[in-house]
Amino acid sequence: MISRRGLIFGSGAVLCGAGLAPVGGLAATELGLPEDAGPRLDTVVSAPARGMTVAMTFDDGPHPTWTPKLLDILKARDIRTTFYVIGRNVATWPDIVKRMVDEGHEIGNHTWSHPFLSKLGTEGIFGELDRTSDAVYRAVQRIPVTLRPPYGALSGGQAATVHRDREMPTVMWSVDTQDWRRPGAEVVASRVIELSVPGSIVLSHDIHGPTIEAMPAALDGLIARGFDFATVSMILGRRDWSKIRWRLPQTDFAES
Repeated sequence: MISRRGLIFGSGAVLCGAGLAPVGGLAATELGLPEDAGPRLDTVVSAPARGMTVAMTFDDGPHPTWTPKLLDILKARDIRTTFYVIGRNVATWPDIVKRMVDEGHEIGNHTWSHPFLSKLGTEGIFGELDRTSDAVYRAVQRIPVTLRPPYGALSGGQAATVHRDREMPTVMWSVDTQDWRRPGAEVVASRVIELSVPGSIVLSHDIHGPTIEAMPAALDGLIARGFDFATVSMILGRRDWSKIRWRLPQTDFAES
């Protein structure tokens, strides 16, 4: 399989290491990572505060009903987010993923089938990630540059291996709406508004109707608090995912 590095070019630099463009001669992995990541450069929980900025992230889609409704809500407010997509959903609804990208959103890798990656060996993990990257590439001619493991289940050693061999940092979250518990739209909205601080990465899911119902109040509440919004790459100080120039791979991804 062609490496992620081999797919990306532009301005004489590549995305590498933790997904950063080299700046000022420093190694890519020396830039843009939060202090709470500690000595490991492969896992991100939140971002250094750069003004009143948060990253909204949505897992498990695309969903044929709820994701388009969410995209309408985001478009009305000119908000860009990051969607951590499941590969088999991408393969089923590629037009929704194309709309995400056309409207400025970033796509992250959330595996093909939503397994516990911590229970898989390296070959199984890479199979899940590569198959998803392939599906995203087929839909939008771009590939994800960050991973979010389902359930947050990935060991430190596994995250390091993914970072080394697939050049993907693992992105967790600092605000968990726990919307999968179905607490109701008002609760989800209040958690987003009350728990977010500058640099927060907010986790929710675009496969639940009450979550989509919560988003107008949640987003407007953050705006009222003075927050603005960025994709994961942008909040971490990396290159804007939508501005990367992509070239066709010399060798296709392996067929699944």
